[in-house]
Amino acid sequence: MVCFSFDKAPHAMQIRPLESPDLPACARLLRASATEFIVHESPREGACTFLRENDEAGMRAYVAAGQVYHVALDGNEVAGFISVRDNSHVFHLFIDKRWHGQGLARRLWETARAATLARGGSGAFTVNASNYAVPVYESFGFERTAPTQCLKGLYFNPMRYTPG
Repeated sequence: MVCFSFDKAPHAMQIRPLESPDLPACARLLRASATEFIVHESPREGACTFLRENDEAGMRAYVAAGQVYHVALDGNEVAGFISVRDNSHVFHLFIDKRWHGQGLARRLWETARAATLARGGSGAFTVNASNYAVPVYESFGFERTAPTQCLKGLYFNPMRYTPG
């Protein structure tokens, strides 16, 4: 198990593997973040499809299918989370906007990457980044592999991370 803590006044922030009781808070964070930063660019049908596929039941299904999630906790509150599918695809990375710009996304990425390597992953990753998230992934070393795409009414940017 990969678990890290780091200090951020007034609480210590902990990053650990997701536990089932974390899912409702993660689903609420995803919905709030996606509504503000992602689906506003999409047609109504695309936005509704994305939010429906990524609600609490959808996230439970992703966990059951083997996606690996890590959560960042500020005390008992979920401040962010990341999930990786097939040891190679960043599927979710959502940070509460109160924590934007403070390095939490990078800490979650580093935790997920280390856990993937520990499970035998190659270290290469893909992600379908929202327009809002492209600069964050670029700061991690991801590069665009194609122009912006639209699938099921949701816009995204295919990106790849190749270990140096």
